[in-house]
Amino acid sequence: MALSNPQRFNLITAISPIIITLLLCFTQMANASTDHATHHATHHANQHAPIGVMGDHMHKRGEWMFSYRRMTMTMEDNLQRDQAISANDILQEYNMAPLKMNTTMDMLGAMYAPSDKLTLMLMVNYLEKEMDSTMGMGMFRNTKSSGWGDTKISALLSLHNGNSHGLHVNLGASIPTGSTTKSNNMGMRLAYPMQLGSGTYDLEPGITYNGKNDFLKWGGQIKGVFHLSDNDEGYTLGDQVTASSWASYRVNPWLATAVRLTYTDTKNIDGIDGSIVSGMSPPARRNNYGGDRLDISIGVTLLGTKPEHRGHQIGIEYTTTIDQEANGIQMEMQDMLNIGYQYAL
Repeated sequence: MALSNPQRFNLITAISPIIITLLLCFTQMANASTDHATHHATHHANQHAPIGVMGDHMHKRGEWMFSYRRMTMTMEDNLQRDQAISANDILQEYNMAPLKMNTTMDMLGAMYAPSDKLTLMLMVNYLEKEMDSTMGMGMFRNTKSSGWGDTKISALLSLHNGNSHGLHVNLGASIPTGSTTKSNNMGMRLAYPMQLGSGTYDLEPGITYNGKNDFLKWGGQIKGVFHLSDNDEGYTLGDQVTASSWASYRVNPWLATAVRLTYTDTKNIDGIDGSIVSGMSPPARRNNYGGDRLDISIGVTLLGTKPEHRGHQIGIEYTTTIDQEANGIQMEMQDMLNIGYQYAL
């Protein structure tokens, strides 16, 4: 969806999740239940944010939660800034033009609360990436990479935990366990998006707000990814800021539906990996990285309510892109699907 004033649009979408969250907060505050026992004794399907949100909730002292998520993402066709560009046009400058890219991420997570004010989180992930490209004249190439990604650790520190509203800070870090040297079957270094990690130690700070009443839950989160240095290959991925807001409605004690709006701003790559042939395809050139994107998601959460099923939760969330403005030439984000299972004890 092309816009006549992308700079104004980017500013509005950057602040809109915060505005939406604050409006929901003040709108619902008057109607929020004040029965402390009811809120803490009853576990409903919208107790947590949609499954695509990480670090959204705290736990009580001594509680554990284990989770498994599977995320699939599809990118197809190409954009130059916010306009479509054909493969034939790309081949005027590059040896190959990307056609489609699929990414699958399997994530294992654990959370533990040593106190009511502090929750610790660990997440590891395994990635599979596949890209189809054309060289023209009916010639195509398929490249793949797979392996462990970067490891995420974080501490969630409560600032306020009331009956109806909560606020906590996310103090996160990323450990570079993902490869940045993946190559194809001919020994050529794959392009930046096909690598599995950043190659750097990264800070991932954030702040998260949650509000709730008997049937509604709403919230907002702002998180950043800040890379601390160049990696061993001589470059640094662009820093990223994500702002997200959501609202969910409890249909009944075991089912909730949700909608979420997410704005992401990613900066360009600094430096260059000399082993990547920059003229091979747009993803191999560092200035074809980053940009702005606005996504909308819809989801459902299913909660086990029988005594033998308590603590079990399944979440499904589908995401599609409303608007995207890329730096340079990039593949267009199409959609994403998150499916997750959580078990608390």
